[in-house]
Amino acid sequence: MATTTPAPPTQAGGHHTSDGAPMTHRQIMEALSGLLLGMFVAILSSTIVSNALPQIITDLGGGQSAYTWVVTAALLSMTATTPLWGKLADLFSKKLLVQIALLIYVGGSVVAGLSQNTGMLIACRVVQGIGVGGLTALSQIILAAMIAPRERGRYSGYLGATFAVATVGGPLLGGVITDTDWLGWRWCFYVGVPFALIALLVLQKTLKLPVVKRKVKVDWTGAFVISAAVSLLLLWVTFAGDKYDWMSWQTAAMVGGSVVLGALFVLVESRADEPIIPLRLFRNRTISLASLASLFVGVAMFAGTVFFSQYFQLARNESPTMSGVLTIPMIAGLFVSSTVSGQIITKTGRWKAWLVAGGALTAGGLGLLGTIRYDTEYWHIALFMGVMGLGLGMMMQNLVLCTQNQVAPADLGSASSVVTFFRSLGGAVGVSALGAVMAHRVTHYAEEGIAALGPKAAGLAGGGSGGGIPDMDKLPAPIRTVMESAYGHGVADIFLYAAPFALLAFVVTLFIKEVALKSGSSSANSPADSSGSNGSSGSSGSRTRTDETATTMATAASTATTASPASPASHAEPVTAGETVTPTPLSTGLTISGTVRTAEGADLSGATLTLISLGGQQLGRAVVGREGRYAVDAPAAGSYVLIASADGFQPQASTIVVNDGPLGHDVLLTGTSGLAGSVTSAEDGAPVDGAMVVITDVRGEVLATGKTGANGSFSFGELVPGAVTVAVTAAGHRPQALPVEIGGHGVTRLDVALVGGAVVHGTVRAGLDHRPLADARVTLVDAAGNVRASATTDADGAYAFADLDSGEYTLIATGYPPVAGRLTVSGAGVDGHDIELAHPGE
Repeated sequence: MATTTPAPPTQAGGHHTSDGAPMTHRQIMEALSGLLLGMFVAILSSTIVSNALPQIITDLGGGQSAYTWVVTAALLSMTATTPLWGKLADLFSKKLLVQIALLIYVGGSVVAGLSQNTGMLIACRVVQGIGVGGLTALSQIILAAMIAPRERGRYSGYLGATFAVATVGGPLLGGVITDTDWLGWRWCFYVGVPFALIALLVLQKTLKLPVVKRKVKVDWTGAFVISAAVSLLLLWVTFAGDKYDWMSWQTAAMVGGSVVLGALFVLVESRADEPIIPLRLFRNRTISLASLASLFVGVAMFAGTVFFSQYFQLARNESPTMSGVLTIPMIAGLFVSSTVSGQIITKTGRWKAWLVAGGALTAGGLGLLGTIRYDTEYWHIALFMGVMGLGLGMMMQNLVLCTQNQVAPADLGSASSVVTFFRSLGGAVGVSALGAVMAHRVTHYAEEGIAALGPKAAGLAGGGSGGGIPDMDKLPAPIRTVMESAYGHGVADIFLYAAPFALLAFVVTLFIKEVALKSGSSSANSPADSSGSNGSSGSSGSRTRTDETATTMATAASTATTASPASPASHAEPVTAGETVTPTPLSTGLTISGTVRTAEGADLSGATLTLISLGGQQLGRAVVGREGRYAVDAPAAGSYVLIASADGFQPQASTIVVNDGPLGHDVLLTGTSGLAGSVTSAEDGAPVDGAMVVITDVRGEVLATGKTGANGSFSFGELVPGAVTVAVTAAGHRPQALPVEIGGHGVTRLDVALVGGAVVHGTVRAGLDHRPLADARVTLVDAAGNVRASATTDADGAYAFADLDSGEYTLIATGYPPVAGRLTVSGAGVDGHDIELAHPGE
């Protein structure tokens, strides 16, 4: 079976150019600049229209439903196409795809600015959403392809900062453009075009990633079915309660249709050669839970960006420009938390605490915002927005990050887009549903307020309490106050309804199992791709390791040490903890130093580090001393391989680039665990000798195999913690397969009792000469009359039944006149039972 050799990581985390050379931090930042511009464009297109929408809808003659659909249309197409972009990223050039996404966005934006009616604008927003879906998904995927998970937290901070700038800058810019007479709202769509074109050029020049060239088959059927299912669901959410009742035949038809299409999608994906969303990904607990949490986070995130503009403009009578300014506390909180959490995650490799805290803050912030009214003091609102922003910043990027840390390189695009898909789906459904609810609540509060003013005020109100968006400046003072109060209270209700979804996201994150971020390249094996783990049996077991890069480098280092007398390292003296062996007696000043720690952050004193050349020659060696620190000298500037190993931990090999001075490089080693137990007979408890024990991961890859000894015991070492399946087979017994969770420390115990399985075989003969009869039908029926098995004899007249329980059976053979006989099976073993069929003439 073909295997993909992971690209070795650099000190920055394993990023490589198309020719295999390590990318420097400068090269990463240059390539990242194009991605950030693309991400900026994607977010800007979603936020810049938020404060301009009232004016846009008024100018184009639209109503309340058009207001919602201008937002929902882009979210709908973005949600439906995100899995397709992610799958294409696993099959084609990621650089080409992100450039195509930019061009689609540019085309949709230009035509959107020329819209003459709301229908044309909504159609253009669909095209924009397709491009934005590609930019959003591919930015995360390309970032993962360039940078290791451990380092990715650092660079994810830049994405978080870009998100913050675009989110706060979008409404501000849209407000200024709308308030400027010589520009007008159409420039809200044109303004992103230059940024997209610049991003296109920057990516062409700076982004150099390996292109995977292989025969591909895109699952267009799956893409169509998932798009139809999501579209039908959003159409129902949008029109229910407006065009028809929530409980109506239209609801039944649309919801039922979505469920049927969803089931059809699962069926299509289970049979597709290249599925849009590989269903096996959801066997990974982290991916399933992160996707569910992203669904709930999407509701909270888009609720804030869409409905704040209506609150400030309609409930507080602010201009579009000031509406954007007043949301700065939320964006500031998002900026600070995403940046700080990214930096700290890079240093520690731990991310779960940030997810949990983010869920709690988001739920708390939305709950507090649910208490606001049109006359609430602004500093209260600013504080509540800041709390929600802090929570969103901790969750959004880190949900993608923890998912990418758990998948194989071939599934990186699909896994990343799955999380983005569910976040967009939550946003689309949230905006549609909450928008419909808000329209109902505002109408309710307006009618209550106007009724309280008396009949005279009701006559002045006219149609002010209808479903349209009122012009507050044209309303009489008492009616205006009522409408402002209605919108303030209605928007607050939306935040209150969104809070439980954020609370659900918080609860889901509690169950996500934390796996420390890897320091190696994203191309390296991950816990979800744990075929790189080792397993050893107690007697005649074999050990499997697919981390070929580390093994090859370690072997090369060993060979260079023993077989190259000329190697400087061959003259090294014995070393002690903290002591460094260098190829020259004097330090070159190019010292590589840092710490070696466990995934839990504990120091690993006594761990060994070996520095070798790219050709496999050992150049230096060090043993980690107190506080987990080490130091080893490089002979000159250049690229080297640093191998770290410690007893009970998976070894790690990293490519590092030494320039003109000392280099800091911290190492994180993942601990390994063991599995031991015994295999006995269920009937008498006797040990089963020679039973085969096979351990597979969640993807079905074999991690280790071995046989039990004479006492029925088995043991495996150096297994990566997590869920595995243990299968046990033995002659004369029925096989068993058991799910086992390998603990993070020590040896997990598993005892297996195999039920005896007898074997019955024989030969069917017929005629005076008792010759073997081929193609005779033999049926085995148990004492209850149930057919347990059937077989057809071969050319020699032989048949066999295996894995039989003890008991009474009836054996029926047909071919000539049928013959039936009693058969007693007792315990395990092999029973011979020949059958004689008489000729009809005998």
